[in-house]
Amino acid sequence: MVEGFGGMVVMTDPGISRPALRVAEACKKIKGLKENDIVVVVQGDEPMVRPEMIDLAIVPILKDSKIMCVNLVSSLTDDQWLDPNEIKVVTDLEMNALYMSRSPIPSKIHKESFKANPVQFRQVCIFPFFKSNLLNFVKLPPTPLEQAESIEMLRAVEHGHRIRMVYSPYDTKSVDTESDRIEVEILLSRDPLCQAYLTDHLALS
Repeated sequence: MVEGFGGMVVMTDPGISRPALRVAEACKKIKGLKENDIVVVVQGDEPMVRPEMIDLAIVPILKDSKIMCVNLVSSLTDDQWLDPNEIKVVTDLEMNALYMSRSPIPSKIHKESFKANPVQFRQVCIFPFFKSNLLNFVKLPPTPLEQAESIEMLRAVEHGHRIRMVYSPYDTKSVDTESDRIEVEILLSRDPLCQAYLTDHLALS
């Protein structure tokens, strides 16, 4: 399908378990990529990505060379706060990642304080890097919290690198379960961008 509209397909070792590691391996096989080219990792469980989301994600790395990469985040519902498939994110005051977890964070023990400032984010798996930073990222040794949580961005956090989180106002849903797949198929069937793509694709067929 990708080659059908002129795209390039690069196969990587199926033993590579992490998305950014797979994309880094693909980058090594693509001729002509420069060190300062931007590489955007979009995970396959994010079928509702909009072009505007990628535009949002790349802005910080163009402005601040100290950022290793960017992740998008969106608002977290109460149901998602309890869902281990949803990666929860807490940040510093400049929106740099402090920690990510599949467990419910931050704590709601002090409910009144939490209601006054309900900062709850979930990760949206879109990660832009400069190519040079991506290749440096994959050279970092795996870390204990990365392995415990199965969240590859923690590798960068544990090694002291800055991961900037950017809020996305777009209402998207990732696909982690069969019920997610069914829900997303319904959402995409109503999505104007998806319908426009399908119309153009059929016209070219």
